[in-house]
Amino acid sequence: MPLLTKGRYRASLAGTPGDIAAAQALRTRAFRTGAPDRDAFDDVCSHILVHETRSGALVCCFRMLVLEGGAELARSYSAQFYELSGLQSFDGRMVEMGRFCIDPDWHDPDILRVAWGAMTQFVDENDIAMLFGCSSFAGTETAEYLDAFAMLKHRHLGPKRWLPRVKAPDVFRFAARLRRKPDAKKAMLRMPPLLRTYLMMGGWVSDHAVVDRQMNTLHVFTGLEIGAIPPARKRLLRAVAG
Repeated sequence: MPLLTKGRYRASLAGTPGDIAAAQALRTRAFRTGAPDRDAFDDVCSHILVHETRSGALVCCFRMLVLEGGAELARSYSAQFYELSGLQSFDGRMVEMGRFCIDPDWHDPDILRVAWGAMTQFVDENDIAMLFGCSSFAGTETAEYLDAFAMLKHRHLGPKRWLPRVKAPDVFRFAARLRRKPDAKKAMLRMPPLLRTYLMMGGWVSDHAVVDRQMNTLHVFTGLEIGAIPPARKRLLRAVAG
């Protein structure tokens, strides 16, 4: 089912088992997990695929799990790693965005723009009030990301009433441990592009990162209230989505 076409790229909802298999194959390549990247969430999520129109190549994919409100958070992928009781009182539809990846052989920034345009259309059509998920840093060593984590601590921690608590056995408590003032340039260079986009829209993060050795990542819980996105940023997103 087509969502939008912009320039060289077309975003669509997966409509067949073959579409989902293609997304799983791309995820396996992008995440370098060795074993095929698939799980039970694939059966209950909507999958968005971004293709390059001339070659037909699948260049980006992600999945969306719609929840009716905070009371359904236990159904989410993130709930495996974060204690989310603070968000259970959230009143409004939510969507968890997960398994976002771009083909490692493609580096066109328009791919991310089209992906966010498709995400915006999905959010609008499903009357979503909060977008959330796990934003990942490559690898499990924290040393090269200390300025990025310091920046998250100083500028982007979530509201205390919603802040996820520790649940995973292996975490990096960067908000408690880091005392350094972040170098803004180094921080943004090491910030994952997806997380950088969340933050530009007013997104917030947990006060700790989960060390996920199975996926070989460090990830932070990321939340974004749709109503809090700056108006100028909303106009840009909807211009792409439209």
